[in-house]
Amino acid sequence: MSNTPAELGELTMRRVFNARPEVVFSCMITPSHMANYWGPIGMSTPLEQIAIAPHVGGGFEMVMINDDTGQEYPVRGVIVAFDPPRHFSFTDAETEGGMVTEIAFRDFGDHQTETVTHQRNVPVVLLTPEARAGLETSFVKLAHILQRWCERPTSPGSTTRCRGPGRPFR
Repeated sequence: MSNTPAELGELTMRRVFNARPEVVFSCMITPSHMANYWGPIGMSTPLEQIAIAPHVGGGFEMVMINDDTGQEYPVRGVIVAFDPPRHFSFTDAETEGGMVTEIAFRDFGDHQTETVTHQRNVPVVLLTPEARAGLETSFVKLAHILQRWCERPTSPGSTTRCRGPGRPFR
């Protein structure tokens, strides 16, 4: 069965992270960070399978691997908008119908960032509750990582300190 336009849908997910927009944005475009959280539970995305060229026209590619079966799930796209730390979007050439993912970052202040992930031209198989839950687990894992990496300020005027594996965020 092929995906016709009538079978394509939209998906929007919102999430609030306890970190500044710059930190959350960095986590979503830096391969060494994505390897720590991207993919549903039971899947991994090895660093050597992630390639991101962070600019309009750059590639946004990764391969998630089922930990039990070894089955691969590629994402091969092109960045079509890039405005750090406010917004980026990419196409997914592997998905029939040309799925587009847009992620907006909104500074809530108090070291909190809301992300709004909106996908268009989503195949029906990716709109199921199971697929949505799988996507959500990536954001849950990212929230846990940010909680470990970022320390909330303890005094007025101080800033959140965040550190990734082996080096600090800016």
